[in-house]
Amino acid sequence: MAALGGGLGVGYALMEAKWLTVNHLTLTVPNLPTPFKGKTVAFLADFHHGPHVPIPYIRHVVQTANSLNPDLILLGGDYPHRGIPWVQPCIHELASLHAPLGVYAVLGNHDYYDDVKPYVSQALRAARIPELTNRGLWIQSGGARFWLCGVGDYWEEIQDLPAALAGTTTRDAVILLSHNPDYVEEIHDPRVGLVLSGHTHGGQVNIPFIGPPVVPSIYYQKYSQGLVQGPVTQVFVTRGIGTLDPPVRLNCRPEIVLATLA
Repeated sequence: MAALGGGLGVGYALMEAKWLTVNHLTLTVPNLPTPFKGKTVAFLADFHHGPHVPIPYIRHVVQTANSLNPDLILLGGDYPHRGIPWVQPCIHELASLHAPLGVYAVLGNHDYYDDVKPYVSQALRAARIPELTNRGLWIQSGGARFWLCGVGDYWEEIQDLPAALAGTTTRDAVILLSHNPDYVEEIHDPRVGLVLSGHTHGGQVNIPFIGPPVVPSIYYQKYSQGLVQGPVTQVFVTRGIGTLDPPVRLNCRPEIVLATLA
């Protein structure tokens, strides 16, 4: 009976790893112009296409995201699990994402492993998805604008926040993409109003009343998932799309975040 129960538990954890959900929420961005209030942002991160995250699942994620009709789509990095062969197939699927205000991306730590960064950047360019590594741009609508920017991965790249924020003031609304939420602890610039991150996967296994026993963060459970207040700015950490080894989830379903801006 114990073996049967253990087998059922593992089977469920494997199933939950592909049991995609949509997390509907509202995120407040300081100084956000009125024309952007009520607009929706789909945030997806941590695809990890590889042996345990196949293309049909990535395609399902893309189709689900498009069906939500978001105004803007943001991608938080970690496209292949590891290795060059997994890069192009994943980003080829992501090229089908569409939103009126565009689709934008940053890179994660897995986009550097095994020297895949040039291939990831090239695939994003081919997919016409701008990569916001240490740079930003204005998103415009209804005669108003806000600044969208990104920084390099906290483990594998430099984070040039002054370059990412170039041209903005404390009166502007700013959304920053940072794959790793640990970087939020180093942000002391008040211009950053909201950070969107992934990386931690919610821990993948979330034990009731205890939380995730393993989180890839030096701050442990603080940045495992959800909306967290950092020293200066708030950050929303998504549970992500794919998995690391072992390829299971428990009480921590993969998610597309659909955020209504306020």
